[in-house]
Amino acid sequence: MRKTGAPATSVLVTRPQPDADTLAEALRVRGLTPVLCPLMTVKAFDTPVDLKGVSALAFTSANGVRAYAAVDEHRDFPVYAVGAATAAAARSEGFGRVFAAAGDVETLAALLTAAYQEGSIDGAVLHIAGASRAGDLVGFLNKAGHPARRVVQYEAIAATNLPHAVAQQIEAAAPDWVTLFSPRTARLFTSLIDNAGLTHSCSRMKAAALSEAVADALEAKNWRAVHVAATPVADALIDVIETA
Repeated sequence: MRKTGAPATSVLVTRPQPDADTLAEALRVRGLTPVLCPLMTVKAFDTPVDLKGVSALAFTSANGVRAYAAVDEHRDFPVYAVGAATAAAARSEGFGRVFAAAGDVETLAALLTAAYQEGSIDGAVLHIAGASRAGDLVGFLNKAGHPARRVVQYEAIAATNLPHAVAQQIEAAAPDWVTLFSPRTARLFTSLIDNAGLTHSCSRMKAAALSEAVADALEAKNWRAVHVAATPVADALIDVIETA
Protein backbone atom coordinates (compact mmCIF):
# COMPACT_ATOMS: atom_id res chain seq x y z
CA MET A 1 0.00 0.00 0.00
CA ARG A 2 1.21 3.54 -0.67
CA LYS A 3 2.27 5.78 2.18
CA THR A 4 -0.21 8.34 3.48
CA GLY A 5 0.20 11.60 1.62
CA ALA A 6 2.18 10.08 -1.23
CA PRO A 7 0.88 10.62 -4.77
CA ALA A 8 -1.07 7.66 -6.12
CA THR A 9 0.84 5.45 -8.53
CA SER A 10 -1.00 5.31 -11.85
CA VAL A 11 -1.12 2.06 -13.81
CA LEU A 12 -2.21 1.67 -17.43
CA VAL A 13 -4.43 -1.43 -17.76
CA THR A 14 -4.17 -2.89 -21.27
CA ARG A 15 -6.19 -6.10 -20.78
CA PRO A 16 -9.46 -6.59 -22.69
CA GLN A 17 -12.79 -6.48 -20.87
CA PRO A 18 -14.01 -7.95 -18.58
CA ASP A 19 -10.49 -8.78 -17.33
CA ALA A 20 -9.57 -5.08 -17.41
CA ASP A 21 -12.16 -4.29 -14.73
CA THR A 22 -11.00 -7.23 -12.60
CA LEU A 23 -7.38 -6.06 -12.73
CA ALA A 24 -8.40 -2.46 -12.09
CA GLU A 25 -10.21 -3.46 -8.90
CA ALA A 26 -7.22 -5.51 -7.72
CA LEU A 27 -5.00 -2.46 -8.28
CA ARG A 28 -7.35 -0.20 -6.31
CA VAL A 29 -7.30 -2.65 -3.40
CA ARG A 30 -3.50 -2.21 -3.32
CA GLY A 31 -3.78 1.60 -3.30
CA LEU A 32 -2.87 2.00 -6.98
CA THR A 33 -4.76 4.08 -9.54
CA PRO A 34 -5.78 2.19 -12.70
CA VAL A 35 -6.09 3.89 -16.07
CA LEU A 36 -8.22 1.73 -18.36
CA CYS A 37 -6.86 1.24 -21.87
CA PRO A 38 -7.98 -2.15 -23.25
CA LEU A 39 -5.94 -2.83 -26.39
CA MET A 40 -8.07 -5.70 -27.64
CA THR A 41 -11.74 -6.62 -27.88
CA VAL A 42 -12.65 -10.29 -27.44
CA LYS A 43 -15.12 -11.74 -29.92
CA ALA A 44 -16.46 -15.20 -29.06
CA PHE A 45 -17.62 -17.56 -31.81
CA ASP A 46 -21.02 -19.23 -31.60
CA THR A 47 -19.83 -22.42 -33.31
CA PRO A 48 -20.85 -25.59 -31.39
CA VAL A 49 -17.95 -27.46 -29.79
CA ASP A 50 -17.28 -31.02 -31.02
CA LEU A 51 -16.78 -33.08 -27.85
CA LYS A 52 -16.51 -36.51 -29.47
CA GLY A 53 -13.79 -38.55 -27.78
CA VAL A 54 -12.97 -35.77 -25.31
CA SER A 55 -12.04 -36.67 -21.74
CA ALA A 56 -10.85 -33.29 -20.46
CA LEU A 57 -10.92 -29.61 -21.36
CA ALA A 58 -7.90 -27.32 -21.29
CA PHE A 59 -8.15 -23.54 -21.07
CA THR A 60 -5.30 -21.08 -21.45
CA SER A 61 -7.39 -18.02 -20.66
CA ALA A 62 -10.60 -16.96 -18.96
CA ASN A 63 -11.76 -15.81 -22.40
CA GLY A 64 -11.71 -19.44 -23.53
CA VAL A 65 -13.79 -20.47 -20.54
CA ARG A 66 -16.39 -17.80 -21.25
CA ALA A 67 -16.46 -18.64 -24.98
CA TYR A 68 -17.04 -22.34 -24.26
CA ALA A 69 -19.68 -21.65 -21.61
CA ALA A 70 -21.63 -19.49 -24.05
CA VAL A 71 -22.14 -22.34 -26.54
CA ASP A 72 -22.09 -25.59 -24.52
CA GLU A 73 -23.80 -26.65 -21.30
CA HIS A 74 -21.63 -29.70 -20.51
CA ARG A 75 -19.81 -29.17 -17.21
CA ASP A 76 -18.95 -32.78 -16.32
CA PHE A 77 -15.45 -32.72 -17.85
CA PRO A 78 -12.38 -32.17 -15.69
CA VAL A 79 -10.84 -28.79 -16.51
CA TYR A 80 -7.13 -28.05 -16.66
CA ALA A 81 -6.50 -24.32 -16.47
CA VAL A 82 -3.33 -22.38 -17.21
CA GLY A 83 -3.48 -20.49 -13.91
CA ALA A 84 -5.52 -19.44 -10.91
CA ALA A 85 -7.58 -16.76 -12.67
CA THR A 86 -8.60 -19.10 -15.48
CA ALA A 87 -9.41 -21.80 -12.92
CA ALA A 88 -11.60 -19.33 -11.01
CA ALA A 89 -13.43 -18.48 -14.23
CA ALA A 90 -14.09 -22.19 -14.84
CA ARG A 91 -15.49 -22.67 -11.34
CA SER A 92 -17.72 -19.63 -11.74
CA GLU A 93 -19.13 -21.19 -14.93
CA GLY A 94 -20.12 -24.34 -13.04
CA PHE A 95 -17.20 -26.75 -13.56
CA GLY A 96 -16.66 -28.89 -10.47
CA ARG A 97 -13.30 -30.56 -11.16
CA VAL A 98 -10.78 -27.82 -11.90
CA PHE A 99 -6.99 -28.10 -11.76
CA ALA A 100 -4.69 -25.11 -12.13
CA ALA A 101 -1.15 -24.90 -13.48
CA ALA A 102 1.38 -22.24 -12.52
CA GLY A 103 0.43 -19.66 -15.15
CA ASP A 104 2.03 -20.71 -18.43
CA VAL A 105 1.62 -23.27 -21.19
CA GLU A 106 4.67 -25.28 -20.13
CA THR A 107 3.36 -25.94 -16.62
CA LEU A 108 -0.10 -26.68 -18.01
CA ALA A 109 1.39 -29.24 -20.39
CA ALA A 110 3.25 -30.80 -17.44
CA LEU A 111 0.05 -30.93 -15.39
CA LEU A 112 -1.81 -32.66 -18.21
CA THR A 113 1.06 -35.08 -18.84
CA ALA A 114 0.99 -36.08 -15.18
CA ALA A 115 -2.77 -36.60 -15.40
CA TYR A 116 -2.30 -38.91 -18.39
CA GLN A 117 0.40 -40.87 -16.59
CA GLU A 118 -1.77 -41.24 -13.48
CA GLY A 119 -4.73 -42.41 -15.57
CA SER A 120 -6.87 -39.40 -14.69
CA ILE A 121 -7.32 -38.76 -18.41
CA ASP A 122 -7.98 -41.69 -20.73
CA GLY A 123 -9.08 -39.89 -23.89
CA ALA A 124 -8.39 -36.69 -25.76
CA VAL A 125 -7.76 -33.27 -24.27
CA LEU A 126 -9.60 -30.48 -26.04
CA HIS A 127 -7.90 -27.08 -25.87
CA ILE A 128 -10.43 -24.26 -26.13
CA ALA A 129 -8.24 -21.57 -27.65
CA GLY A 130 -8.14 -18.14 -29.20
CA ALA A 131 -7.09 -17.35 -32.75
CA SER A 132 -3.74 -16.05 -31.46
CA ARG A 133 -1.86 -18.15 -28.94
CA ALA A 134 1.32 -17.93 -26.89
CA GLY A 135 2.72 -21.45 -26.89
CA ASP A 136 1.52 -24.68 -28.46
CA LEU A 137 -0.21 -26.78 -25.81
CA VAL A 138 -1.52 -29.36 -28.30
CA GLY A 139 1.94 -29.67 -29.84
CA PHE A 140 3.48 -30.34 -26.42
CA LEU A 141 0.96 -33.08 -25.68
CA ASN A 142 1.05 -34.71 -29.12
CA LYS A 143 4.85 -34.80 -29.03
CA ALA A 144 4.62 -36.67 -25.72
CA GLY A 145 2.24 -39.19 -27.33
CA HIS A 146 -0.96 -37.89 -25.76
CA PRO A 147 -4.13 -37.33 -27.84
CA ALA A 148 -5.07 -33.66 -27.93
CA ARG A 149 -6.70 -31.25 -30.33
CA ARG A 150 -7.59 -27.60 -30.47
CA VAL A 151 -10.71 -25.65 -31.29
CA VAL A 152 -10.56 -21.90 -31.86
CA GLN A 153 -13.54 -20.45 -30.03
CA TYR A 154 -12.72 -16.73 -29.89
CA GLU A 155 -10.45 -14.04 -31.25
CA ALA A 156 -8.97 -10.93 -29.70
CA ILE A 157 -9.30 -8.01 -32.12
CA ALA A 158 -6.51 -5.45 -31.79
CA ALA A 159 -7.18 -1.75 -31.36
CA THR A 160 -6.02 0.44 -34.24
CA ASN A 161 -5.10 3.44 -32.10
CA LEU A 162 -4.79 4.57 -28.51
CA PRO A 163 -7.94 6.15 -27.03
CA HIS A 164 -7.65 9.92 -27.35
CA ALA A 165 -7.96 10.54 -23.60
CA VAL A 166 -5.24 8.00 -22.84
CA ALA A 167 -2.94 9.45 -25.50
CA GLN A 168 -3.43 12.88 -23.97
CA GLN A 169 -2.57 11.58 -20.51
CA ILE A 170 0.55 9.83 -21.79
CA GLU A 171 1.64 13.03 -23.55
CA ALA A 172 0.98 15.21 -20.51
CA ALA A 173 2.53 13.12 -17.76
CA ALA A 174 2.40 9.42 -18.65
CA PRO A 175 1.14 6.75 -16.24
CA ASP A 176 3.81 5.48 -13.87
CA TRP A 177 3.37 1.91 -15.11
CA VAL A 178 2.05 -0.06 -18.07
CA THR A 179 0.85 -3.64 -17.48
CA LEU A 180 1.45 -6.12 -20.29
CA PHE A 181 0.14 -9.68 -20.14
CA SER A 182 1.19 -11.18 -23.48
CA PRO A 183 3.85 -10.75 -26.17
CA ARG A 184 1.13 -9.76 -28.61
CA THR A 185 -0.11 -7.00 -26.29
CA ALA A 186 3.45 -5.76 -25.75
CA ARG A 187 4.07 -5.52 -29.50
CA LEU A 188 0.71 -3.86 -30.04
CA PHE A 189 1.27 -1.25 -27.33
CA THR A 190 4.69 -0.27 -28.67
CA SER A 191 3.22 -0.03 -32.18
CA LEU A 192 0.34 2.20 -31.05
CA ILE A 193 2.72 4.37 -29.04
CA ASP A 194 4.86 4.82 -32.16
CA ASN A 195 1.84 5.58 -34.35
CA ALA A 196 0.68 8.24 -31.88
CA GLY A 197 4.09 9.92 -31.91
CA LEU A 198 4.57 9.18 -28.21
CA THR A 199 7.62 6.92 -28.28
CA HIS A 200 9.52 9.44 -26.18
CA SER A 201 7.01 8.94 -23.36
CA CYS A 202 8.30 5.41 -22.72
CA SER A 203 11.27 6.95 -20.92
CA ARG A 204 8.86 8.19 -18.24
CA MET A 205 7.04 4.86 -17.80
CA LYS A 206 7.90 1.53 -16.23
CA ALA A 207 6.66 -1.65 -17.91
CA ALA A 208 5.35 -4.54 -15.82
CA ALA A 209 5.61 -7.71 -17.93
CA LEU A 210 3.93 -10.98 -17.02
CA SER A 211 6.88 -13.05 -18.28
CA GLU A 212 10.30 -12.82 -19.91
CA ALA A 213 8.64 -13.51 -23.27
CA VAL A 214 6.46 -10.42 -22.78
CA ALA A 215 9.48 -8.33 -21.80
CA ASP A 216 11.36 -9.53 -24.89
CA ALA A 217 8.50 -8.31 -27.08
CA LEU A 218 8.85 -4.72 -25.89
CA GLU A 219 11.30 -4.06 -28.75
CA ALA A 220 13.97 -2.41 -26.60
CA LYS A 221 12.15 0.90 -26.26
CA ASN A 222 13.77 3.43 -23.96
CA TRP A 223 11.63 2.47 -20.98
CA ARG A 224 12.32 3.96 -17.60
CA ALA A 225 12.49 0.33 -16.46
CA VAL A 226 11.10 -3.09 -17.36
CA HIS A 227 10.16 -5.44 -14.52
CA VAL A 228 9.05 -9.07 -14.90
CA ALA A 229 6.62 -10.80 -12.52
CA ALA A 230 8.13 -13.54 -10.37
CA THR A 231 5.40 -15.90 -11.58
CA PRO A 232 3.05 -15.40 -14.56
CA VAL A 233 -0.06 -14.41 -12.58
CA ALA A 234 -1.76 -11.06 -12.05
CA ASP A 235 -1.04 -10.86 -8.32
CA ALA A 236 2.68 -11.27 -8.95
CA LEU A 237 2.53 -8.50 -11.54
CA ILE A 238 0.89 -6.19 -9.01
CA ASP A 239 3.56 -7.19 -6.46
CA VAL A 240 6.21 -5.90 -8.87
CA ILE A 241 4.44 -2.55 -9.19
CA GLU A 242 3.91 -2.24 -5.46
CA THR A 243 7.48 -3.05 -4.45
CA ALA A 244 9.69 -1.80 -7.31
